[in-house]
Amino acid sequence: MTYNWYEGINNSEYLRQGDLIPNCPIIIPPSTIEENDENQFDVELMDVVILSQSCDLAQNKLEVVVVAWYYTLTEFIENLPEDEKQSKKARNKKREELRKGHLPAFHLLNKDPNYLNDFLEVDFHYVFGIHIYTLKNIAKKLKERNRLMPPYRERLSQAYAKYIMRVGLPQDIKIELE
Repeated sequence: MTYNWYEGINNSEYLRQGDLIPNCPIIIPPSTIEENDENQFDVELMDVVILSQSCDLAQNKLEVVVVAWYYTLTEFIENLPEDEKQSKKARNKKREELRKGHLPAFHLLNKDPNYLNDFLEVDFHYVFGIHIYTLKNIAKKLKERNRLMPPYRERLSQAYAKYIMRVGLPQDIKIELE
């Protein structure tokens, strides 16, 4: 049995967790904000995936929707430090770490011949909030967009939860090896 990773959505403001919103305007605050300064905020167009729960979106329980930046696996590999992308072996090792979920700040989404030509990398370092009405208006204007299907959207949610729930210990357990 084949499970589809995505379904296509057309001109709909109905939002769910796992919706891919291309070219979404995201407000980027300055690195410092001084009192009595007239602050300038940049707006960047980013491809984002919705992380907020579908039930909260459907019941209008949110004013701000949590989204994360995504980009192609090709872009991810191109932006690695030189020592991690110099050889085919190094690039394949990084791809395999992503596939296995060994890089908690990133989550790999499958490519799909019907919708996507490349794998997608969700980057939990870049999580933003966008007002729900703004996001609905953006989604409604999109002629086409993609939505992650179950169980893949739940796996995305689980990966995000694992990332934000990490606990750094002041001292790890030491076991004497035999």
